[in-house]
Amino acid sequence: MRFMVMHKVDAPMEAGEPPARSIIEGMGALVGRSLKSGVFLDGAGLHRSEMRVRLTFDGGKRTVVRGPYQGSNELLASFALIAASSMDHAVELATRLAEAGGDRELEIGPVVEAWDLNNAPRPAGKPYRFLLLRKADAAFEAGAKQPAAVQRVLDEWKRDGVLQSAALLAPSKTGARLRTTGSKRVWTDGPFAESKELVAGFSIIEVPTLADAKAWTEEYAAILGDTQVDVRDVA
Repeated sequence: MRFMVMHKVDAPMEAGEPPARSIIEGMGALVGRSLKSGVFLDGAGLHRSEMRVRLTFDGGKRTVVRGPYQGSNELLASFALIAASSMDHAVELATRLAEAGGDRELEIGPVVEAWDLNNAPRPAGKPYRFLLLRKADAAFEAGAKQPAAVQRVLDEWKRDGVLQSAALLAPSKTGARLRTTGSKRVWTDGPFAESKELVAGFSIIEVPTLADAKAWTEEYAAILGDTQVDVRDVA
């Protein structure tokens, strides 16, 4: 089974503080081991909300909201990791995806790259990468299928080298949420009425059961410290 493990934004990240060296090294070690074992399939971290853009729709009219902002409806239905020439380019691509999906709210987050962590310039010719986060609604949570038009857009992007990865999630009733405060860890099983914490990054893992995904997530969360982590079943 495949799962999307998502950790949430915290105050230091929103303040623009770089991740601690212990987090970078610990996450690198976990991902390295998980790659070798075939558990880790994909993942990325996002920049703080100040650098993000949110698209909302009302009667077909698009509103572009630029960060920083607080979390509102952060319960996800799917994601797509794309390459684009700029944020404006990413906004136009995301608008097309949102329209194909029925004008559902969508967030655009620039990906943290290795050169960002090392405070180095972006290598010449390297595209910008953005994570497009499509938000869930009541129909999605009730089990509605993804519109065929969305898959057509993704297939076109894959053909053209725009799409790097994508996944549709199952409704939140199959997921779980871990809250960690100090040494205390509390798991809550879905469904979730809402999620107001912004996504800070994600990993896609492949393990036999949800219990295995929870075990991996606890190691992941221990590296990050006090944070919330959601585990969602990839449909």
